[in-house]
Amino acid sequence: MQLYNSLTRKKEEFIPIEKKKVRFYSCGQTVYEDAHIGNARTYSYWDVLVRYLRWRGYDVFWVQNFTDVGHLTDDADTGEDKIIKTAIAKDIQPMVLVEKQIRKFYEDMDKLNIQRADIYPRATGEIPEMIEFVKDLLAKEYAYEVNGTIYFDVTKFSNYGELSPTTYSEETVGARIAVNPEKKDPRDFALWIKAPEGHLMKWPSPWGMGYPGWHLECSVMSQKYLGTTLDIHAGGIDHLHLHHPNEIAQSEARTGQKFVNYWIHAAFLTVNGERMGKSKGNFILVRDLFKEFDPMVIRLFLVNSHYRKSVDFNNDAISQNQVLLDRIRTSLAALKQANGGKEKVLRESITRVTTDFIQAMDDDLNTVGAIQAIMQFVKSVNNAFDNERHLLAEASDLIVTLMGILGIDLHITDVQGVIPLHSLISLIIVLRNDLRNIKQFKLADEIRSKLIDIGIQLEDKPEGTIWKFKS
Repeated sequence: MQLYNSLTRKKEEFIPIEKKKVRFYSCGQTVYEDAHIGNARTYSYWDVLVRYLRWRGYDVFWVQNFTDVGHLTDDADTGEDKIIKTAIAKDIQPMVLVEKQIRKFYEDMDKLNIQRADIYPRATGEIPEMIEFVKDLLAKEYAYEVNGTIYFDVTKFSNYGELSPTTYSEETVGARIAVNPEKKDPRDFALWIKAPEGHLMKWPSPWGMGYPGWHLECSVMSQKYLGTTLDIHAGGIDHLHLHHPNEIAQSEARTGQKFVNYWIHAAFLTVNGERMGKSKGNFILVRDLFKEFDPMVIRLFLVNSHYRKSVDFNNDAISQNQVLLDRIRTSLAALKQANGGKEKVLRESITRVTTDFIQAMDDDLNTVGAIQAIMQFVKSVNNAFDNERHLLAEASDLIVTLMGILGIDLHITDVQGVIPLHSLISLIIVLRNDLRNIKQFKLADEIRSKLIDIGIQLEDKPEGTIWKFKS
């Protein structure tokens, strides 16, 4: 399997630290608001990665955090804590907000069939470990204290910024990061922040009352549960420039060992050609989409593009994925009703789709190629209902399995409004034969023609009329 490693900027063969075991960490939700469609896209891909690796026989331990403290409105150590700011606006306690938002997050992800990580640690639950982490960095002289706030000294870490494609320099960083006179270098970042008077979320530390910096938590939680070196660390492309370089610096400075072997990042999602934003009025929450669209259509849209390429959310894109999902569901319904026959040609198609699916997914998680392989298989199946019954059942199970790896639940009994296709077409055939018996040939031909328009072909044989999907 090849994965594009953001650190080396090339595809590399995936070789885990331990044979057939994968230590995987993905940056999770800052739980101050509901999940939006961009969040859902990113989490859908990490879900697919885990599902696929497990299907290929890997033992994956997946950790994804909840950020419930320390993520400021400006990622570079300034501004208000997002949790506190939202809690005050809603006139509730910060932890009440956190609990409500985590429950809503699970609800949204469950509807999208995004499986849950093995563990979801919260930043507020790891404060003692964070303090120990900071103490170690101070002892190693990678950090320094100014008035109760602890900063990481990036000049002490020679490879700082290696992950980011942005060129770091003191001349350019000042334009991007607000200058803080406490810092020795504008790029230095806070590990522990002194809490101002009246701050709602703070903990005692050797440096006074304070709270952890946002970048610290992921290093602490990932290494606590997965070990010093991770196989894969995933996140959004927005983490590529600051958050993840900071994680690398503080983690490797503390341990002296490589932090992550494979870094993977998902691209942004746009809405009708524009980057999503509240100020633009195109900020789409996942739970709002459920009022209008089948969750599995949304999920198919989310994974029917490459994770490293930006994708645009619009009604046409949803409609196209609705068509694909309808074709698959219709084919499964027909397979369930088909009587079968003596042919065996599906055996070759079953082998080919499995090979093509693996080939696509092994190429840097190419979900687009994987879906194309499945759709080609569906087309083959639709023209092979006269195969042996056990092959039809195997084909049906394989479609469900492969789509399931992509996170699409195809259980027909769970889909409201799906009419058994075989029963419907059988009724149309009876009606057409009745019209032919009373010599209404023109109307009978019109029915046959209309069916062809929607992809259903009738064949009149001595033993009766049969139907199949048009090639």
